[in-house]
Amino acid sequence: YKMAGDSMFPDVDTDGSEKSEEMEIVVNVGGVRQVFYGDNLNQYPETRLAELLNCLSGGYDSIFSLCDDYDPGKREFYFDRDPDAFKCIIDVYYFGEIHMKKGICPICFKNEMEFWKVDLKFLDDCCKAHLSEKKEELEEIARRVQLILDDLGVDASESRWKRCQKCIWKFLEKPESSYPARVIAVLSFLFILISSVVMCVGTIPDLQVVDAEGNRMEHPTLDSIETACIGWFTMEYVLRLISSPNKLHFALSFMNIVDVLAILPFYVSLTLTHLGAKLMELSNVQQAVQALRIMRIARIFKLARHSSGLQTLTYALKRSFKELGLLLMYLAVGIFVFSALGYTMEQSHPETLFKSIPQSFWWAIITMTTVGYGDIYPKTTLGKLNAAISFLCGVIAIALPIHPIINNFVRYYNKQRVLETAAKHELELMELNSAEGKAAGSRSELEDLSREGKASPFYSSRIKVSHSDTFIHLLSEEKHYRTRLQSCK
Repeated sequence: YKMAGDSMFPDVDTDGSEKSEEMEIVVNVGGVRQVFYGDNLNQYPETRLAELLNCLSGGYDSIFSLCDDYDPGKREFYFDRDPDAFKCIIDVYYFGEIHMKKGICPICFKNEMEFWKVDLKFLDDCCKAHLSEKKEELEEIARRVQLILDDLGVDASESRWKRCQKCIWKFLEKPESSYPARVIAVLSFLFILISSVVMCVGTIPDLQVVDAEGNRMEHPTLDSIETACIGWFTMEYVLRLISSPNKLHFALSFMNIVDVLAILPFYVSLTLTHLGAKLMELSNVQQAVQALRIMRIARIFKLARHSSGLQTLTYALKRSFKELGLLLMYLAVGIFVFSALGYTMEQSHPETLFKSIPQSFWWAIITMTTVGYGDIYPKTTLGKLNAAISFLCGVIAIALPIHPIINNFVRYYNKQRVLETAAKHELELMELNSAEGKAAGSRSELEDLSREGKASPFYSSRIKVSHSDTFIHLLSEEKHYRTRLQSCK
């Protein structure tokens, strides 16, 4: 870019007789002066810089509608914008695309592009991905703020049943909403632990009793505790289902499916015990009941409902499917190769334990994962060498994808903490602005805009405040704005 001097500007006739292609303009953005030529700017006539070419003939009203200040002596346009973002944006006039520099806030950069009237289609795909990620974060923050606002707000137009539904839903689903809700969450957590312990203790032979047919069964006391726990789980699930705002979404949710799987075996086995004997042989009924009782292990997954750490682990694993797939692929290739080599090398030994390649898969699995039960092992020298190479390759194959999986977990965990903090910050900003009489609108306006499919004025304006740039509610009345450079940093 060429630095501007005062002598570079020809006189511009007020009638606009000079051709815009031959004009030069100086733009001062945050103290950084740049020279632009008309032939470059006219490539994109709808941008703000291109409009500056013709604004001089329109008088000061036209000039100040486009810029913050203007020096008629130097014929220099002043803008109180972010100079770093501006240097990236003007690349569109020379290269036809824009790359966002590292360290610039993507949301602020988007706002800068909108100010300079440059279309987002000129932003490179790699930068668009970063911008999309930030947009998703803001949408998640907005969703969390809206949920909190919905909990705090009371709509007088709603029926008593609707208000009761909301209270029950908040009572069971949001332990942080009140002290009684926190107590219910702790009780639910204890019932899950008690039920899991009872399931394990009930399998101890010394604590089992023998029925009239000579079959061992759980102690009646443990059975009563199990029944009480199932009663609690059933009541909790039914109340949550009744109070849920979206019944279909509730029924298809993964955690709620786990709840059903934890409850259903009890009632099915109870039905089979009392009614199945009339329809099938008693031995078949007992086998079916035993198989259903094994499904009680699903209730341990109910702990994830009360543990943010387990939820974070689940989401991190979902985001690591690619790495987990690579891990399985590495192991599958290694298992096939080393089991085939092991079978071939061990055939010369008369007491070989490698009877077939499929049987050798088990040996390859426990060797590559460094478990090594010792039930199958090589006896020839070449077989032992193959085993040594296999477990070394197994360690490498397992170690390679582990680091990305851990990074996904740490990244997601930190992101959730940041989003939670940001949502609380947005609420604090709203409270401060509301106290100062600067709230964006009433709750009725929020609902009207929500019905139109727009973002809530409460959180959309506040998100723009705290993330995009302009308003500082704690400043004096004389100055309410800050520069984009200050905002990005």
